[in-house]
Amino acid sequence: MGCGCGGTVVLVLSIWGLFLISLSSASRLGASKQKLQLNRHLNRFNKPYVKTIQSPDGDIIDCVHISKQPAFDHPFLKDHKIQMRPNFHPEGLFDENKLSEKPKEGSNGPNTITQLWHANGKCPKDTIPIRRTKEEDVLRASSVKRYGRKKHKSIPKPRSADPDIINQSGHQHAIAYVEGDKYYGAKATINVWEPKIQQPNEFSLSQLWVLGGSFGQDLNSIEAGWQVSPDLYGDNNTRLFTYWTSDAYQATGCYNLLCSGFIQVNDNIAMGASISPISEYSNSQYDISITIWKDPKEGHWWMQFGNNLVLGYWPSFLFSYLADSASMIEWGGEVVNSEPNGQHTSTQMGSGQFPEQGFGKASYFKNIQVVDSSNILKTPKGLGTYTEQSNCYDVQTGSNDNWGHYFYYGGPGKNPNCP
Repeated sequence: MGCGCGGTVVLVLSIWGLFLISLSSASRLGASKQKLQLNRHLNRFNKPYVKTIQSPDGDIIDCVHISKQPAFDHPFLKDHKIQMRPNFHPEGLFDENKLSEKPKEGSNGPNTITQLWHANGKCPKDTIPIRRTKEEDVLRASSVKRYGRKKHKSIPKPRSADPDIINQSGHQHAIAYVEGDKYYGAKATINVWEPKIQQPNEFSLSQLWVLGGSFGQDLNSIEAGWQVSPDLYGDNNTRLFTYWTSDAYQATGCYNLLCSGFIQVNDNIAMGASISPISEYSNSQYDISITIWKDPKEGHWWMQFGNNLVLGYWPSFLFSYLADSASMIEWGGEVVNSEPNGQHTSTQMGSGQFPEQGFGKASYFKNIQVVDSSNILKTPKGLGTYTEQSNCYDVQTGSNDNWGHYFYYGGPGKNPNCP
């Protein structure tokens, strides 16, 4: 006697087929939704341009009219009148630059640094150069929403260092810092290198931090310097960068111009673009100068690159604590240690050499200064240092007539003393 179950098999197969079709449709729908979201974000990052410049390193630099830059996506900036120049520079900024740039150890003197895209053109007047965000840039991020943002808890917290901040984030630092006063800006000349990065999700940077508030959920931070970040940029080039947050990296702020906030006024320097040339071990040394200060009249935080390139400003309304002043200034290096294979990363900080190697080998910060309430640049008082694991990355301070207050910092990461 036949079981008559052929019909059941056909029915099961039909239901299975329908399930697979609906699964495939759902996945197609999901993919097209993601594509739509991606395109929406790309349109938000990439503004209509007047001219485009192909950089030798593969970057595309778009010259965007100054009034069309990402800052003006911010609802508070709809009627903002762009301030083309700061009302005040900190006193001593230009005098200080007349100091000899030559260290006692001997050097080639000041070396000019440029950006790679300059080789192929420049942006016209009334435009600003913006590094174009490509699809693959966004797809490297953990999510479209997190693209261009730092992970939470990636800030060095000296003295009362909370172990959570060290262990949870995997970020390690070698910094000098001041606290305990009101600060209205900071300056440093930063030696530029191209540290090796072990894992694509790690980075190495050298920067200054202007910090306001506690180290809780409401920390305000303005940051600028150079970084190597394969995840963010898709290569190992050394790039100029800025960052800001008003809530400890949770929802506000971003790198460079990847969100509304920083207003750029300079047509010559592109945030996130490659710096060239860079220092070589026992050879020519190159450095960049960065000054960040608060305009006493308008309250905006301005940034200057080198001796005379005013890049732009962070409007004061972006911040709570920094709307008044900073409570801590930090200078130094930071790396991500993702502990590949359960061992310390071999991602380098600075030049990859320890501070005791000295000039031409170790990386340095020199002429470090703070801006006081009278808008005067001064040498920092009570400079402290901090590092989580000095056998992996270290810092050593000093001072002399030529370099003012300075420090060497950095290291190789993984080594026999840093397993």
